[in-house]
Amino acid sequence: MRTKKKSKLRNAEYYDIQQELDELYKKSKKNCKFTDLLSIITSEENIKLAYRNIKKNHGSKTAGTDGKTIQDLEKWQTETLINHIRKKLEYYKPQAIRRVEIPKPNGKKRPLGIPTIMDRLIQQCIYQILEPIAEAKFHERSNGFRPNRSTEHAIAQVYKMVQTQQLYYIVDIDIKAFFDNVQHGKLLKQMWQIGIQDKKLLKIISVMLKAEVAGIGFPEKGTPQGGIISPLLSNIVLNELDWWIASQWETMPTKHEYQGRKTRTDNSSKYRALRSSKLKECYLVRYADDFKILCKHHNDAKRLFIATQKWLRERLGLEINTEKSNIIDLRKNYSEFLGFKIKVHRKGKRHEQKVKYTIHSRVSDKAIKRIKDTTSRIIKRIEFPKDEKKEVYAIDFYNSFVMGVHNYYCLATCVNKDFDKIAFHVRKRLRNRLKSRLSRKGVIQYKYIEEKYGKSKEIRFIHGKAIIPLGYVQHQNPMWKNGKVNKYTPEGRKEIHNQLQKVNLNILHYLMRNPNENQSVEYNDNRLSLYCAMQGKCAITKTILEKDNIHCHHIIPRKDGGGDNYQNLLLIDKRVHILLHAAKAETIEKYLGILNLSKAQLNKLNTYRAMLNLSAIETKFSL
Repeated sequence: MRTKKKSKLRNAEYYDIQQELDELYKKSKKNCKFTDLLSIITSEENIKLAYRNIKKNHGSKTAGTDGKTIQDLEKWQTETLINHIRKKLEYYKPQAIRRVEIPKPNGKKRPLGIPTIMDRLIQQCIYQILEPIAEAKFHERSNGFRPNRSTEHAIAQVYKMVQTQQLYYIVDIDIKAFFDNVQHGKLLKQMWQIGIQDKKLLKIISVMLKAEVAGIGFPEKGTPQGGIISPLLSNIVLNELDWWIASQWETMPTKHEYQGRKTRTDNSSKYRALRSSKLKECYLVRYADDFKILCKHHNDAKRLFIATQKWLRERLGLEINTEKSNIIDLRKNYSEFLGFKIKVHRKGKRHEQKVKYTIHSRVSDKAIKRIKDTTSRIIKRIEFPKDEKKEVYAIDFYNSFVMGVHNYYCLATCVNKDFDKIAFHVRKRLRNRLKSRLSRKGVIQYKYIEEKYGKSKEIRFIHGKAIIPLGYVQHQNPMWKNGKVNKYTPEGRKEIHNQLQKVNLNILHYLMRNPNENQSVEYNDNRLSLYCAMQGKCAITKTILEKDNIHCHHIIPRKDGGGDNYQNLLLIDKRVHILLHAAKAETIEKYLGILNLSKAQLNKLNTYRAMLNLSAIETKFSL
């Protein structure tokens, strides 16, 4: 599967900080200690990168206790914002966290803690520097909230171990309210152990963890769900569990060095030797706080269940939910994981001596109910739209939801059977509620819908808009993470995307380090985006821009309500900018002679002049 380009990697290249992050990762791999991370966290490049990374986040439009959002932050001048963050981190005291409760599928509510937008920006600054250090320490089968990892990789790991290694016993352990019970002192010690030994930084993180929750008070434990840095901290907490389970089998030292048959990471020879011992063969697969321990024998699973429960209590101060935690034999029962339920079915004829099993997975019952309920709500929106625009939006939302669940649940081996049952109810609801508007005739407007669903006979149309058939989905094998992919090595990034091409990095970094002091941080950030989008060329003449002749033009002037948003800015040659604003005939004639614009270029220039309420330049001036 081809890995998509990652915008956050591009951003790190924009701000010339990728090399610094690579160095942190490399040193962490060598078990170096980091005692002065705050100087990197408060660097100009890192703060600008943090702003860029959070401004596109949907959560940036959600207000904290101070009522401010990214729209308030983007008005700050670049230098003022940088100095403000540096000053805050000298004696950091976070503002109160806004508490919000969102409904869970089981009817309960999940508490979210939303810091103010300024505190989120500070968290992002810290997160960017801590991530490469922590990444170098994390286990290969920790898949949640990590770069270039997903639920697909976790499912692929479980499938492989069950199918090829015959690990049919699964230890299912549910940690009771994990995010609410993380011990602050233990977390800070774990950060120290992985090399994060900047005492001032650890004090800042300690203060973050103890930030007041509005209406509740100051927490003594837990990491607030909703904070930018919380997922990374939770992975650091459970990283110790990953390596403890690995030490029971995978990393157990042996008397002899065993040579892998295929690669350096091939441990099949070592494992074959270990199986002759009395050790418990076990492997852990984890996604955030949801994890499975896979075992070969039932006795091993029983002993590991008790040992893990005791270890979590004594080492991390965490209790397990005994009602949801158990040992499952996959030959008899399903085990649920990340919205799937997994089992093995007997393969071949019953009289055969050697019994074989094959993986069998389905969409979980909770997920099926959630899909049914969500589609019903969206169909209701389509049935009673307030206007035509709302109807189109509801149809697009329905299609995006269907494509989303198809892309996620196609990893289930029986996904077509499960979705066919769901689709029966959905088709019935569509017919009952929208029968007067449903039609078999229409033209699919979007190419990606045509390519994926165009052959389906179940596709229907409402006022010419395609409705994607819910039952039209096929199983796809989950893929393992490409071992070469790594966000923090030059070789690993090549597997994700090539570095910026057709852009002069010297000029890009010059623009980054020399922001327009009289402009907002949003203006200066979008100037970089425009330079990369236009591949360093003038938007009108398409000529290469040099350091001294780059101008950024407001399409709609500020006095007329224009802002510093990306769509309202134009990167152009300095001489084009003069001509664009010129009112005197001699100035117009002079710069037309210098630029020698084509008819198409002049027409484009006149389009932007009209937005400035300036008269069009007649072609008689052009040479």
